Amino acid sequence: MTQETQAIEVEVVEIDGAVPTAKRDPHTEAPAGQPWQGWQGRVRSLDSRWWPLWIFLGVIAIGLLLTVGLVIGVIFVILRILNSLGRALFPDR
Repeated sequence: MTQETQAIEVEVVEIDGAVPTAKRDPHTEAPAGQPWQGWQGRVRSLDSRWWPLWIFLGVIAIGLLLTVGLVIGVIFVILRILNSLGRALFPDR
């Protein structure tokens, strides 16, 4: 073995029939209250490290919106053509 001191980490399960209380680290625990109360300043501003992802997702969202709009427009034009064709073939209705 080396001359360095070794640290042994032990978990105490029970001492004399009584369970010891666990140590709590105040830095790792959530603050008292609702968990979303600490997010007030962070939700309003986007982290600048994520801007490439937001641009990519924005381009995809715009592409999807344009595609859906184009499909709805084509369906509308087809229905108008069919409606006018129906009026031309059956003028008495």
